[in-house]
Amino acid sequence: MSLASSVAPAPRVRVTSHPWVRFGVRRLGRLLVSLWVLITASFLMIHLIPGDPVRAALGPTAPATLVAAKREEMGLDDPILVQYWHYLQNLFTGDLGTSMISQLPVSDIVAQRLPATLSLALLAFICAVVVAVPLGVTMGVLTRRGHGRRTELGFTTTSVIIGIIPDFLIAVGLVYVFGVSLGWLPVAGNDTPSSYILPVFALMIGPAAILSRIIRVEMVAVLEADFIRTARAKRIPARSLYLGHALPNALTASLTLGGLILGSMVAATVLVENVFAWPGLGSTIVSSILNKDYQVVQAIVIVYGATVLIVNTLVDVALALLDPRSMIRED
Repeated sequence: MSLASSVAPAPRVRVTSHPWVRFGVRRLGRLLVSLWVLITASFLMIHLIPGDPVRAALGPTAPATLVAAKREEMGLDDPILVQYWHYLQNLFTGDLGTSMISQLPVSDIVAQRLPATLSLALLAFICAVVVAVPLGVTMGVLTRRGHGRRTELGFTTTSVIIGIIPDFLIAVGLVYVFGVSLGWLPVAGNDTPSSYILPVFALMIGPAAILSRIIRVEMVAVLEADFIRTARAKRIPARSLYLGHALPNALTASLTLGGLILGSMVAATVLVENVFAWPGLGSTIVSSILNKDYQVVQAIVIVYGATVLIVNTLVDVALALLDPRSMIRED
């Protein structure tokens, strides 16, 4: 027997057996299925609305010939499966339809209004994190091991109260105090940097309170861990102990909540934008609903939903990068 034949072949490792590959396939599959459900729901929205959406958009006095021509132009006389197929084709080529009110391409309307919404939501999220992280860490250090009972009670009570107040109520209160009564800040539009202050504060104050409370709880738990006791025994400076050892572990558990908060901020812009007359998607979708411009409503619903789904997927990936155990536990 030859030496080559006596050596057993090395086992072939399948690419799909790698944890990162399986994780990526699962996340991508979940994202695609969720996007398909979202797109299908937005398509069915027009067909589930009672009455004729074209007649509702054009008004009760519109001539029947105009309504019929508009229905034919939009393909609403075709079988529903044919309409669904055409809808998917147009969507994947970037054609979101035409506004029945302004006669402008819906994609142009979305492209014009989306930057204002994203800038508002992202700036509010950054401000919420900048406030919540140091506040939560400080409260965790001050209230560890049962210390600072009054401080803990006051912080928890205040953060809970702030967290449950709806964003639009905070926005209305800010408009009345700082815009109407004091006249310090603008309350409409986004023409100047100062016009960002009130809507950003209205969006970030509630999430910052919730996130800081979660970070405090995680920080208290991490400070009782064995590796922190070991670090204390080595007489590591307090700054390195809290920021270099405890903080990264506390933030890992809070990352998922942070992603959910960012997604909720994007959705919360709908009401806040209308309070401050912000030229974004939130004010556009409300005016489109009132004007029964359903093509625009469909597109904005897809944009909002897709943004939340993509953000949640990115958070899952970031969490897996920081803590690979969370990826392995799903296998």
